[in-house]
Amino acid sequence: MRKKIIALPRLDNLTPTLESTALKLMEEAGELAQAIGKLRGMSGERRAVGDGEALTFITRELLDVAQTAVSMMFVLEENYGVNIEKALDEHIAKLMRKGYLVSSKDD
Repeated sequence: MRKKIIALPRLDNLTPTLESTALKLMEEAGELAQAIGKLRGMSGERRAVGDGEALTFITRELLDVAQTAVSMMFVLEENYGVNIEKALDEHIAKLMRKGYLVSSKDD
């Protein structure tokens, strides 16, 4: 199984709640969708930037989504006692059961 490991920090000087983080996650996902729509010309606007600049913008928005998702994981761990490592193992097992992942000798 190939993995992309990205470590994102716990943000300082914030007191996020489950609700505020969920709303922020939706906001960031909307901004990502908007950026992709602009790249594909789906927003009804003429594209004002080239592919390289658009892909840079999409990448930034994707990282905002990822950072917010990681922030929600910290909230779940710190405020609700959720074991994210265990949940991740269960998630990977589910993906394998569904056939989305195939175990290899390199695991």
